[in-house]
Amino acid sequence: MARRLTQQDIARMAGVSQATVSLVLNNRQDGNVRIAPATRAQVLEVIRKTGYVANPIARRMHDRHNRILGVFTYEAVFPSTHANFYQPFLEGIEEQAEEVGCDLLLFTSTKAAGARRRIFGDDSRVRLADGSLLLGRTVDRDDLTQLLAEGIPHVSIGRRDDAGGPVPHVGADYRTAVRDLVDRAVALGHRGFAYVGPGAGAESSADRLQGFREAVAAHGLQGVHVQTARLDQLREADVTAVLTEEVSDGAALVLAGRERGLSVPGDLTVLSLGAATRAAPDDVALTGFRIPRREMGCRAVQALTEVLEHGTTPQELLPCEFVEGSTLGAPRL
Repeated sequence: MARRLTQQDIARMAGVSQATVSLVLNNRQDGNVRIAPATRAQVLEVIRKTGYVANPIARRMHDRHNRILGVFTYEAVFPSTHANFYQPFLEGIEEQAEEVGCDLLLFTSTKAAGARRRIFGDDSRVRLADGSLLLGRTVDRDDLTQLLAEGIPHVSIGRRDDAGGPVPHVGADYRTAVRDLVDRAVALGHRGFAYVGPGAGAESSADRLQGFREAVAAHGLQGVHVQTARLDQLREADVTAVLTEEVSDGAALVLAGRERGLSVPGDLTVLSLGAATRAAPDDVALTGFRIPRREMGCRAVQALTEVLEHGTTPQELLPCEFVEGSTLGAPRL
C-alpha cells in the first residue's frame, strides 16, 4: 500500500514551507498572514494534481489544540545500547505526528529522589502537551493512577494493567506470538520446554510467560521456568526447546551448545521472544517473532488523537510477525 501523502510532501513538491501549505489548507488570510496569490495557486495546483486530502483528525487537532504531543520515556532511549530497540518506536511516533500535523515534546527531566524518571515531580511539565505517549518496558503505577485521576490524556506504548481504571494503551500481542512458537515446536515433535526470563514485573514479560504456560498446558505438557539459562540444567531436565525473553540469552545458549558439540536445532531448539535490549552476537539467526515496534509507535499517536477528540480509552494489541531463523527444528530421536 502506498504511503499517504503528508503536508511535508506537498510543501516539497510546491517548493514552499510546510507552514505555508497549512495556511493554504486552512484558508488563512486574516491578521498578519500574507501569502502571495501565485504561491497560493502553486500550492493548490500541487494539491489538485496529487489528489491530496488533508487528514480530518489533523484539521480538528489544529482547530482545538496546541498540536503538541508529549513523549515521556522511562528509560534513556538514545544511548547506543538501547538505540536499536527504541528507534522503531520513535520512527513510528514521528511519522504519525507529522501526518496529524503535531510537534513532539520529549520529556526527560523529571526524576524521583535519586531514582528513575517519574512523570510527576516538583517541576513536572507534562501539562505543556495536549496529551502524552508513555514509552518504557515498565511504567510507574503511581504515575498512571495520577494521570487517570487528573484526566490527563495519555496512551501507553505497551499493554498496562489497570491503575485505578483502565489505561489507554497500544501493545504487542505477546501471548498469541509465544503460543504460536510453542505450537510450531510441538508440531515438529518437541515435548520438553523451558522458558528463560523474569516472566514478571513488566506486563510484556508477564504476557509472554502466560502465553507459554497456556500453550504447553493446551498440549498436555509441563514447562520449566527459570530466570537464567544454564545448559547443563536444561539438558538434565530433558528440555529440547527453550524460549528466551532476551535475545542475548538465546544467542548465548546457542553458542554454548555449539561449543559442547550439540546440534542446534537437532539437540536444542532455541526461540527468541522479541528484539534485543542489550548487546547480542549478530552471527546467530534465532527463530522467533518480530515486535511491531514502528507500527506500535504510529498507532499510539492515532490512539492519542482519539483520546483527545473523543475521550475514549483505546486498548489494542498488534500481532507479532513470525521470524524464521535457523534455531527451530525437529528434535533428534
